[in-house]
Amino acid sequence: MYLANSSRLRKPNNRFARNFLPPLLLILFLMAIWQLVADRGGLSSFILPSPLEVALAAWETRDLLLPAIGTTMVETLIGLVIATLLGFAIAAAIDLSATIRRAVYPILVASQTVQILAIAPLLIIWFGFGLLPKVFIVVLICFFPLALNTSDGLASADPEQVNLLRAMNAKRGQIWRMVRLPSALPAFFTGLRIAVTYSVVGATIAEWVGGTGGLGLYMLRSKNALATDQVFVAIVITSAISIGLFFLVYLIERLALPWYHTQARGEAWETT
Repeated sequence: MYLANSSRLRKPNNRFARNFLPPLLLILFLMAIWQLVADRGGLSSFILPSPLEVALAAWETRDLLLPAIGTTMVETLIGLVIATLLGFAIAAAIDLSATIRRAVYPILVASQTVQILAIAPLLIIWFGFGLLPKVFIVVLICFFPLALNTSDGLASADPEQVNLLRAMNAKRGQIWRMVRLPSALPAFFTGLRIAVTYSVVGATIAEWVGGTGGLGLYMLRSKNALATDQVFVAIVITSAISIGLFFLVYLIERLALPWYHTQARGEAWETT
């Protein structure tokens, strides 16, 4: 009894050490190398500021940095919500109608061939320097992986389950809701994890091209002022926001699909 309880107590710690300790140690190792190269490599701070100088620059510009982070987060979250709804709606339409699939799928692929840096100035000209063009660019970048992954997930539904429900005279909507939609949720969350990593980049690019605030404008002004340490601040914060959103989506997925992760762990155990 004591051994069983002690193994349960050790299990979360072991899981934390296995999943989070290696990347944390790697990040600390890389930062130590960065600090060493910046201090001993003979490079000026203009070329390569040290992590301590980057942290100091972030603190000194916090009055500018905090509103910039807020602006970028608003643009990112609004764009993500719209992209999620749009991507899911397109995937559902493609799955429900072969005609829509043949009409929409080529346009869906063609939309990703448009260069964001080429279309962003046009959006600024058409819609001004406000929130709308930034959100539009985030949506344009993010909806494709959501639509594509969700569509593939819907198409991967177990045909035996579909045939069973058909034999039981289930309606098409019932089959879609009870079989096809649950089978698509893992793929949907995969697409969402991909989308969130692109979303902050999209918002930053839009701000860079024509913004009145945000991390993109902070980075542009820092570049024009030859403040390399502040450019690194913007890069680090942009990456941190993307990583944070990625893990938030992963946590939501674990809470929403406990059955999927339990099954995946069982299959991994059987193959070892």
